[in-house]
Amino acid sequence: MPVLGVGGIFFRANDPDGLSAWYREHLGIGAGCAAEGTGPVDEWSWTVQGGPLVFAPFEAGTDYWPADQQFMLNLRVSDLDGLLDELRAAGIAVTVDPSWDSPETGRFARVNDPEGHPIELWEPPPA
Repeated sequence: MPVLGVGGIFFRANDPDGLSAWYREHLGIGAGCAAEGTGPVDEWSWTVQGGPLVFAPFEAGTDYWPADQQFMLNLRVSDLDGLLDELRAAGIAVTVDPSWDSPETGRFARVNDPEGHPIELWEPPPA
């Protein structure tokens, strides 16, 4: 297959510049960001580490995320507890539910960006 991976994530926003700044500041993602160990920063893109990516359409009536949102981002993280501490210190509401976690799939938490888009933070299990 000629598809090599995800080349971008595009969505509408009421304040694209403000939302981009929020993602850079609180999650370290977006144009001009690079994950640890991925090399120099590129002003136009976000350089990520390779790893698993789940591509999964859900039933239209799913209750896995709020019904008024068409999508939910799932971001793979390396230090969930540290990130959650930083988000809470910045006044960002964090939701955790131990029933979401398992040794097979890892640990999860959720936040919303300033426009209400749901973001699931996922720390995979140790390799």
